[in-house]
Amino acid sequence: MEYYSQQSKEDLLALKSELEAKFEEKKACGLQLDMSRGKPSTSQLDISLGLLDVLTSKSGFLASDGIDCRNYGGLDGIPEAKQLMAEMMGTAPEHVIVFGNASLSIMYDSISRSYTHGVLDNTPWCKLDKIKFLCPVPGYDRHFAITERFGIEMINIPMTQDGPDMDLVEDLVNHDETVKGIWCVPKYSNPQGINYSDDTVRRFANLKPAAKDFRIYWDNAYVIHHLYEDHQAELLDIISECEKAGNPDIVYEFASTSKVSFSGAGIAALAASKANLDDIKKQLTIQTIGYDKINQLRHVTYFKNLEGLKQHMKKHANEMRPKFEAVLDVLEKELADTGIASWEKPYGGYFISFEAMEGCAKKIVAKCKEAGVTLTGAGATYPYGKDPKDSNIRIAPSFPNLEELAQATDLFVLCVKLVSIEKILENKR
Repeated sequence: MEYYSQQSKEDLLALKSELEAKFEEKKACGLQLDMSRGKPSTSQLDISLGLLDVLTSKSGFLASDGIDCRNYGGLDGIPEAKQLMAEMMGTAPEHVIVFGNASLSIMYDSISRSYTHGVLDNTPWCKLDKIKFLCPVPGYDRHFAITERFGIEMINIPMTQDGPDMDLVEDLVNHDETVKGIWCVPKYSNPQGINYSDDTVRRFANLKPAAKDFRIYWDNAYVIHHLYEDHQAELLDIISECEKAGNPDIVYEFASTSKVSFSGAGIAALAASKANLDDIKKQLTIQTIGYDKINQLRHVTYFKNLEGLKQHMKKHANEMRPKFEAVLDVLEKELADTGIASWEKPYGGYFISFEAMEGCAKKIVAKCKEAGVTLTGAGATYPYGKDPKDSNIRIAPSFPNLEELAQATDLFVLCVKLVSIEKILENKR
């Protein structure tokens, strides 16, 4: 197929007319499909139903340290849960606090605590004239929403195939004391599915921040979310790498079982140095009398250990892999030779990152919505919702069934072609 940009105006107009007719047919189907977020499907949630059966009124509720999980106590989590989450994150249990059901809440609290009370006796951010955060892009919209909420200036950091542009990260972190943190999704990154290389992890660990209260926000959300058994990314443990580099305090690592067990009823954890954990516990003793230890015990009883988690995640992969491949096959078949788009093939995580022609993403998303398919808002993968090229679109294949996904992807490709042809025709005037 000839690249669209190389075709004559007459051929493009004819193709446009043909595609518009197909679009009207799709629109008449009355689709109502939501691909806006990386939600597990009902069949994925069913995988974990056994979790609800492991504890009954006849179960024992004592943790290994003797705490009754039905009562107060165990502020930082029962030992078994700390062990399980440490194994999942690739660190040691003494580095871990187990919280509630969502790592996003821990990240929000970490920013809020830093803003109102400071980090390890440093000046609270609210008393400083300016604070900045580095944001690898494209990235996770909920990260950016947190820092925007607190009025923190966000700086775009381009992603490479090895992770964030570390030359730029090092220059800003090591020379600007107003830079207080960086958001990271180091494994199967949201949305590109990129894995940070060993060199990138070590460069993070060896940062020499100008700000004493700088922290790496290491959101290891997809640490065990592989799609293929024979193509699984490995990631260096950032906690131990920071210790080796003499920088034990510069990282907060986050993870949860939100997409492992139940999205609304998992367990979440933070891993950090002893100094950081002691600092955080000062707030926790005031904020809560303890998190849901029965849910922690339920997860430990069901999964038992890292091997149990891995076996469970193979079932998720069997649900997810056909959906990703279905979308990628259509993209390859319909768009590979058009010169109007590019995309990443991820081997884990929850998203496909799609790059449309510059200036087309918002129109593509709007056109899909017009015909009944809701995608993540164009620009959402950039701070302030402003994609400078208006080109990135995050595709979330997990929630629809395969039939719905086929309908949605066909419509998406149709909209990409239509909007792109309109753009090319504008440039030919």
